[in-house]
Amino acid sequence: VRHNSGRYNDIDRSLAMPFLKRPTKLDGTHAGDVGFDPLGFSEDYDMYTMMEAEIRHARLAMLAVVGWPMSELNAPNWMLHGPNHLAPSVLNGFDPLSFIAVAGIFGAFGYFEYKTSLRKVDDTELGKKHTEDMANVWKYGVPGDYNFDPLNLYSMFGDTADARKAMRELEITHGRWAMVGITAFAAWEALTGHQIVENSMFFHPNLLLPSLVASYVAFSAFYEVKNTDQYLFRVEMSSEGEARMNNLQRRTANLSKDALEYSKVAFEYAKVATETTIETSKDIKEKYDSINDNYTNYALRNVRKD
Repeated sequence: VRHNSGRYNDIDRSLAMPFLKRPTKLDGTHAGDVGFDPLGFSEDYDMYTMMEAEIRHARLAMLAVVGWPMSELNAPNWMLHGPNHLAPSVLNGFDPLSFIAVAGIFGAFGYFEYKTSLRKVDDTELGKKHTEDMANVWKYGVPGDYNFDPLNLYSMFGDTADARKAMRELEITHGRWAMVGITAFAAWEALTGHQIVENSMFFHPNLLLPSLVASYVAFSAFYEVKNTDQYLFRVEMSSEGEARMNNLQRRTANLSKDALEYSKVAFEYAKVATETTIETSKDIKEKYDSINDNYTNYALRNVRKD
């Protein structure tokens, strides 16, 4: 099964920005296409080149968004910058040693970019699959294809065109969030002069983050956020949420009935136990009084004899 272009041809508005018209070339054909191009780059530049650049930046950002806080949590202070021990960066600055390391890393990445910018991919295992997947769209295959999948994760959803596109959707989505995240890291430290991991719920044990995650999971189990032609942001209960809610109400009602029955039985047991305790206490008191009277009579009898 091949991909066909024009998945969003019947949609006039951008999915990402419903108050703008959908860019002409962003029709849902490629992974990650949600119609976001407010500056119109897709009209003026080559689509494949821009998609290739985006996925490369996304992959670097995913590495950086993990490496940045890990360095501030685990690296020795002499590898970090300044009195607050910040991760070395363009905005934070560099020490001589960290500058040499960063320059070497960027040099290696630059050499890799140079050697792979015009690579041929249609003769590799994944390249052949991508060329076939996209044959109805264009002849270029898929941007970001380095024929690299040592753990065979690319086939996690199946060895089909749609399954491969789903994996690319996941990758570019995570990459875009990573680019936002690493930009936020750099801006925060440049403005405050403090580590991103300092006093952060994401990097130190706390109850707030698990509570927020649990709240999000609970919300997502019942509700979904929609945007329509009329509303940009609207929260509605999903069909699955309605089913879960009905099931929860049914179980709660059954539990309430069971709890009521159990409480009645427990009350009867408590009543019997209370009555038994009272009767036992009376018997013990009577026996105690009898023993006390007998002892008193015995003592008085001995006194009278004297």
